[in-house]
Amino acid sequence: MDPEDPIYVETHTVACDGGGGPLGHPKVFLTFDESGEIVCPYCSRHYLLSPDAPAAGHGH
Repeated sequence: MDPEDPIYVETHTVACDGGGGPLGHPKVFLTFDESGEIVCPYCSRHYLLSPDAPAAGHGH
């Protein structure tokens, strides 16, 4: 996967470790705001909240 490609997720919090291995970094938990996108401060991976994701706080 190209690090420049956005990663679509369906949860409002994601854990990023840079993919592990020699290019990895400490695991960090990132929480989306109302914009629906976030960039990892360590590796610059771009995460997007899927339009199909359930609303925050409404898990079953």
